[in-house]
Amino acid sequence: VKNFTLGFLEGGLIDRAITRDITWGIPIPLEGYEDKRIYVWFEAVIGYLSASIEWASQTDNPDQWKNYWKEDSKPYYFMGKDNIPFHTVIWPAMLMGYGGLNLPHDVPANEYVNMEERKISTSRNWVVNLKDYLERYDPDPLRFSLASIMPETSDSNFSWSEYVRRNNDELVATFGNLVHRVLSMTTRYFDGVVPQPKGKDNLDNSLIEKANKTLLLVATELENCRFRKALEHSMSLAQETNKYLDDKAPWSAYKTDPESSGNSLYHCLNVINCLKTTFSPFLPFSVEKLHSMLGFEGSANDKGWNWNSDEVRPGQKLGEPKALFIKLEDSVIDEEISRLGIS
Repeated sequence: VKNFTLGFLEGGLIDRAITRDITWGIPIPLEGYEDKRIYVWFEAVIGYLSASIEWASQTDNPDQWKNYWKEDSKPYYFMGKDNIPFHTVIWPAMLMGYGGLNLPHDVPANEYVNMEERKISTSRNWVVNLKDYLERYDPDPLRFSLASIMPETSDSNFSWSEYVRRNNDELVATFGNLVHRVLSMTTRYFDGVVPQPKGKDNLDNSLIEKANKTLLLVATELENCRFRKALEHSMSLAQETNKYLDDKAPWSAYKTDPESSGNSLYHCLNVINCLKTTFSPFLPFSVEKLHSMLGFEGSANDKGWNWNSDEVRPGQKLGEPKALFIKLEDSVIDEEISRLGIS
């Protein structure tokens, strides 16, 4: 973004018309310009501000738009790379000319996403309509899949085969399976009540330490708009927790040492609670289900970005364990590809 902007500036700042001789659009409030209208490229960025003001006007506090435009707010502008100069040169100049409003804090511009190795095209129907998608699938797997291929440094490709693989291998088999195993065993062995821990051994401490590190790492990646890395850290913690569960084998330990079994499940439940936080930007709907299954009230985001290794407390009643994600058949791949290019 920086290099693109510097190149734009080095080319010289030339006058650029902001009006067109058209009959539709926003009129120019100056005498002699009654036949002209502000053209879309100039007014579009103003929409960020006007939409904020309009939104606030429909609430109980019409001045709350200022919270996003003044003092400590940090505006992030997400876009494709073809819109960089509008947001790093032209819009900041407009804001500076108006005065009293925050300039962009960060302008994370992405490269392009292709689909099945071809350029996305609405005219050729080489596109997935979101409304159609939601009639067939849940939203979170798509959010997860797209975040995992974010074109942060180069063009990327969305494919239905990779979508199905990520859904089945990562969401269902890794994260979802971890949640279902731990909650189901807690329900089976401890009547759905969080067991009392008896302390921590090296494996327990190692897992909790990784959870704490993951929370910080994911926060850093999110603040720097590196969403792929944020997902990788979260999934790594889920994998590590699955390994911990296999090593501890609470299903086997319960036969001879129920207290040890409960201790392992207790720590797993609390690390799952950490995963609830780190996955929340990517899997908001699933995280809300998990929040309820862990026995909490309200929303998963009520306490913001934080985690304590003992927040899931002994004696807390868990909700009924349910699958967070649905496994997809391979037939989905051919079915969805066959829909492309058909008008």
